Amino acid sequence: MMYDVIIIGSGPAGLSAAVYAQRACLKCVIAEKLHRGTGQISEGGKVDNYPGIYGVSGFELGEKFRSHAESLGAEFYEGEAVSITPLKDMYKVSFSDGNAFDTRTIIYAAGTSRRRLGVPGEAEFTGKGVSYCAVCDGAFYKNKTVAVIGGGDTALGDAEILSSIAEKVYLIHRRSEFRAGAALQKRVSKLSNVEFLMNSTVSKISGEGKVRSLTVSYNAAERVLPVDGVFVAVGSSPNSGLLKGIAELDSSGYVIAGEDGKTTAKGIFAAGDVRVKNLRQVVTAAADGANCADSAERYIFENK
Repeated sequence: MMYDVIIIGSGPAGLSAAVYAQRACLKCVIAEKLHRGTGQISEGGKVDNYPGIYGVSGFELGEKFRSHAESLGAEFYEGEAVSITPLKDMYKVSFSDGNAFDTRTIIYAAGTSRRRLGVPGEAEFTGKGVSYCAVCDGAFYKNKTVAVIGGGDTALGDAEILSSIAEKVYLIHRRSEFRAGAALQKRVSKLSNVEFLMNSTVSKISGEGKVRSLTVSYNAAERVLPVDGVFVAVGSSPNSGLLKGIAELDSSGYVIAGEDGKTTAKGIFAAGDVRVKNLRQVVTAAADGANCADSAERYIFENK
């Protein structure tokens, strides 16, 4: 099977690229690792910063992106891409199920994966009190005590969500200042059941069968917090492994590409959170997808 473009990733960047590729009459397919996936946005709470569509949940917004692509006849392929092989004037994308497709261009929108703390007890209690998604698991902690680890938008957003469910929320950050947006910081600072622990790091998660406590280090002193749940929100790592040795990556593994999505590999374009950029938001991911589809169309036309 030969495609004009294979889009790897079905989050906002990949779905936006699909909309523009369909409108350009390109033969394309969106490869998605998860069934009917819409990326990490599906795990987000209320979205208030996407122009024109605000006050909806991340899941709802993701579904709107997907239904738009589907309404234009976008083709989806459920399978995990495991390798990209450069061929003459094209690429072969292979999948974990053994299938492989040829394509003239690739729009790489594989996004990022959440980082782990890497402390004792984290792996042991993942799914038993340690979570990486407050929207997914917050309901299990009604009237209980939880901790959120991190200082960015995700961490403070999780603390805000959990404050309406849990009795007590510890917000633990290793620095003296948060990195989250000012408006979000202001809202969380007004929540009476959220306690900030700044300049603090988690050294151990403990329990018996499930999480019971969290050990926090501050100025060489340790404090044990009795908690029922731990929500980790310490950033993400780019899912760029398939492009290693094919396109240039920066020291953190993000794909080096400009606003047009062009990477150092001809015919491969990077969109969304996996790309080197200053702002990683849904609106910038959608813009990336549109730009990449336009660049792919131009590339195909120029290399007929």
